[in-house]
Amino acid sequence: MPSDREYGNASPNPPAIRVEDLTKRFGPTTALDRISFTVPAGHTVALLGGNGAGKTTTISILLGLLLPTSGKVEVLEHDMASQRYRVLPRMNFSSPYVDLPHRLTVAENLTVYGHLYGLTGMKRRIDQLAEELDLTRLLDRPAGNLSAGQKTRVALAKALMNEPEVLLLDEPTASLDPDTADWIRTYLERFRARTGATILLASHNMAEVERLCHGVLMMKGGQIVDRGPPADLLARYGRATMEDVFLDIARDRRSGDRAVEG
Repeated sequence: MPSDREYGNASPNPPAIRVEDLTKRFGPTTALDRISFTVPAGHTVALLGGNGAGKTTTISILLGLLLPTSGKVEVLEHDMASQRYRVLPRMNFSSPYVDLPHRLTVAENLTVYGHLYGLTGMKRRIDQLAEELDLTRLLDRPAGNLSAGQKTRVALAKALMNEPEVLLLDEPTASLDPDTADWIRTYLERFRARTGATILLASHNMAEVERLCHGVLMMKGGQIVDRGPPADLLARYGRATMEDVFLDIARDRRSGDRAVEG
């Protein structure tokens, strides 16, 4: 089982996420093949891989949306197979690819999700997030009338309504212009520092990964094929950027292949 040290300094706290020998099959297709990893409490870790690598399946199982074929998943020291009702109120998830009800306004959507989490002081929380994420002028607009970038910010606001201890993010800066994307990354850094939240991040933006993440889990074909802090992976592959590391792994390139390239 990997230790917290693979992401840098060891955390004195129990892992916020612990996955052991996780397997998921859909008929004859193996989407996840006995993967194991931990995410230390208070750390941000990236889950990387090409399309079909198993990232979405992993996140879905962590959220309790899919049941594993075998293996064990613990979040905040609770078994997701039998105790997920205890931990789901302390988690949340954001993806720009999951639409909110189009006919409801932004404020109405956030209110619905706030009720699902049993929040009190709803209006105050919505107003706070709207100010922090520059959504105030959008609160009365139907969600179906938002641009892609606006939907991304609203999705993040939805995920932060309950100030989660574990935050799962799928492409949190997709469709955002560079300035807004940089602002969101800064916001996430400050949120983690202020709350001690644990973040598992799926992203195709390698500069984002280098900036935000203590550790990286590289997935391919339903397996974790490499892992470690971004700096360690850069040194291991002799690369200057995580994008080049990603391409080396995706294309099975070895050092000799890279020498021929050069």
